[in-house]
Amino acid sequence: MGRVANKVALITGGASGLGKATAIMMAREGAKVAIADRNLDGARAVADEIGKNAIAINLDVTSEQQWIAALDVVDAAFGKLNVMVHSAGVGVMKSVEDISVEEWHFVHNVNLHGPFLGIKHGLPRMKAHAPGSIIIISSVSGIIAGHNMSAYNTSKAGARMLAKTTALHCARRKYNIRCNSVHPTFIDTPMVQSMIYAGGDPALVRQKLESQVPLGVLGEPDDVASCILYLASDESKFVTGAEFVIDGGITAQ
Repeated sequence: MGRVANKVALITGGASGLGKATAIMMAREGAKVAIADRNLDGARAVADEIGKNAIAINLDVTSEQQWIAALDVVDAAFGKLNVMVHSAGVGVMKSVEDISVEEWHFVHNVNLHGPFLGIKHGLPRMKAHAPGSIIIISSVSGIIAGHNMSAYNTSKAGARMLAKTTALHCARRKYNIRCNSVHPTFIDTPMVQSMIYAGGDPALVRQKLESQVPLGVLGEPDDVASCILYLASDESKFVTGAEFVIDGGITAQ
């Protein structure tokens, strides 16, 4: 217990999936958490589940003004910001030829522009309360490509590089703020469940997904949250600009 005691974390996409699992785990380990999501009711439900050390914030990560307002709320509630976890994400399964321009921009705005805005406006606040840690949830799809995931692949690859350039920037400026990316594969979250139930027989779709993973199963949200907890804690004080792959062996093939 207490691995992130006295730290304040803002977690985007915190109403469900990996963001929710991360918020609950970090609160259990002593952090105060701001659960940011455009699904405010969902964020409030997670905050209520955690208790007094959590607040819910309405945040569309593609809006610069909402980012500034959200960071102001964190300052007013907790007085500082030590950790940012960029978990909000979307996907459209279409090839480079089939995807619309609007869909392309939508995916990139959430998956890449959103973390950029958070980092741009969050760094000035974080460096006043260093040490700090920024974690961007990318994907194995930011490392290996799929024929029908053009926008998702490129947005997640961009997020991977955003983490590295942010890490080097902070090191050069001596901010004592680290930045790393996390790359999961299929994790048993609402997003993956929607894929399973949208593709025909759910049992067969799930089996197909699991067959792509050498370990033969889908990951669990806590598998990813545990890695994020490590990166948020001072245990990882010498880790920056790195990528953490949580994929059951997919990229080892």
